Amino acid sequence: MTGPATGDGIAVIGMACVFPGAADLAGFAANIEAGVDAITDIPATRWDPVFYDPESDAVDRFYCRRGGVVDGLLEFDALGFGIMPVAAAGAEPDQLAALQVAAAALRDAGTSEAALPRDRTGVVIGRGNYIGAGMTRLEQHVRTAEQLVTTLRELLPDIGEERLARVKAEFRAKLPTYGPDTAIGLVPNLTASRIANRLDLHGPAYTIDAACASALIAVERACADLRAGRLDLALAGGVHLSHDVAFWSVFTQLGALSRSQTIRPFDRRADGLLIGEGLGVVVLKRLADAIRDDDRIYAVIEGVGVASDGRGATIMQPSPEGQALALQRAWKQAGLPPDSLGLLEAHGTATPAGDAAEVATLRAFFGPPVPGSARAVVGSVKSMIGHAMPAAGIAGLIKAVLAVHRGVLPPTLHCEEPRDDLAQTRFRTIGRAEPWEGAEPRVAAVNAFGFGGINAHVVLREHGADRRRRPRARDDAGLLWLARPTVGALLDALDRGEPSGGSGPCRLALVDPTTARRARARAVVARGRPRRGRDGLWFSPGGLLASGGRLAFLYPGVEAGFEPRVADVARFFGLSLPPPVDATDLEAQGAAVIGTSRLLATALARVGVEPDVIAGHSIGEWTGMITAGCIPPAELDAFLDQLAPRSLQVPGVGFLSVGAGVE
Repeated sequence: MTGPATGDGIAVIGMACVFPGAADLAGFAANIEAGVDAITDIPATRWDPVFYDPESDAVDRFYCRRGGVVDGLLEFDALGFGIMPVAAAGAEPDQLAALQVAAAALRDAGTSEAALPRDRTGVVIGRGNYIGAGMTRLEQHVRTAEQLVTTLRELLPDIGEERLARVKAEFRAKLPTYGPDTAIGLVPNLTASRIANRLDLHGPAYTIDAACASALIAVERACADLRAGRLDLALAGGVHLSHDVAFWSVFTQLGALSRSQTIRPFDRRADGLLIGEGLGVVVLKRLADAIRDDDRIYAVIEGVGVASDGRGATIMQPSPEGQALALQRAWKQAGLPPDSLGLLEAHGTATPAGDAAEVATLRAFFGPPVPGSARAVVGSVKSMIGHAMPAAGIAGLIKAVLAVHRGVLPPTLHCEEPRDDLAQTRFRTIGRAEPWEGAEPRVAAVNAFGFGGINAHVVLREHGADRRRRPRARDDAGLLWLARPTVGALLDALDRGEPSGGSGPCRLALVDPTTARRARARAVVARGRPRRGRDGLWFSPGGLLASGGRLAFLYPGVEAGFEPRVADVARFFGLSLPPPVDATDLEAQGAAVIGTSRLLATALARVGVEPDVIAGHSIGEWTGMITAGCIPPAELDAFLDQLAPRSLQVPGVGFLSVGAGVE
């Protein structure tokens, strides 16, 4: 079977994402295939645990406290994108994260600076108008601070205006800075506009809010502009980075959250959704142009359909008729027979009403099971990351594109007891990944049904020419590194020729990854025994810390060849560079050693790497004691500032090292 005769397919040539449990595309792919459940308790840094009270029905108390978060997975290089750190600190996080992921998607597409058609590249991002971290801070600066003093004035009329002013000032002082430099980062449309600005793209750049369908409608708009010839390249996606308590209150009052605190799409025990977050961006191009330019093609989008429910249902009740209309429009545009579908990434929220309506839609459109014919797989990535709201559609699309490209049918979690009505459709659920065999080309589809009755459906297929062509490796400077949750997932990554990346305790690093050396690395991984760098190959099946090891920091002293290269680290984290090194000045070199060590310790702390044991050699003992909290940093700074050049006299001594127990 071939694609449609119209020849107007849209190629997916680049992707990037950050979702719960996955800092990048490779990690997301590995988690999906391994069936990793990335749902956790919501950290206290996102909302105070005092809001959790399953026995209360108050508007400021929630009966659920589990969801998907991306804490620790996003680090924004403000200076690298030409943004002042103070402005970045006050901006909505989704603006900066979307910029970073969009740039990563372009890199994944292999689009060089010179080849980028800037005048004909557009950006469409699905984003909800929910309150985010930045707007919450603004609300506290402007409204909450005034409400606080007004309430105190009413309750304590004798408090005095001077003390009230101090209360307001103290309250604001504890909040992140807000002012002219940070205000611009709160304008909602900048989520797309900032991407166009920083990447110098001159096509249309705008955001779309269509609730849970936002990202797929962004894809539909991008595809339409490409098909019409208005663009030659498009970035489309969705972003949601909000666990604000007001947002949680809405879903609690609606009763949409799972009381069992488990999200079970299409399971008869399903009792509601769990809120997730994340973002993803795909790079789209007309198929003919992608073939001409020899792009790596993940998959081909053949049809996109959009429809609203109309008056057939209440605004809160999903309508199978409205959903089916979106499917009809997408498959008509695709020109593919619906029975060619092998995988449907469903909306799958695990709300009883939502799942019931979606199953009814599937039966009405695709028909009942056909005796003797294989059932297609239906699933929902929400079972692994939660419901990412306006970014849910892009999570589902990336999952489906990966499945088509890699030839693996992905699992859905927590569906051990499928709904009875699912048996009346031609679909089945699976709890473990399976090889996608037989069909050629592989065909998948994605649902995203927005709250309020806005529905989107995407039909995509495998690019047949890529089935036997291994993806082009994009290894950095002759080094391949891979991290995956299991040995099996790592072997799959090697077999598929995947580029560097990923997350998980099972890790491989390979210098000069030629075909022969990849085969050698595969044999080492298959044996499952650690390898510590022999022949430029490092492999660990479990990780030292994962098996109960401890992490030690050893700080260096003054060395003859001390030439630190940490400018990129300082720029990435917005830190000050240590003083310059003067090899002829012992005092200056010592200060530079301490400054470099402190910079690296701060950078490691920013990414959550904390030592269990700290040691130092010579002047490194000072840095070790600072990190351990034994020496206040301010006192050391004052001492270093007083050091005059060449004021230290070092006698001629010999060092003797003796190993001995504490006794």
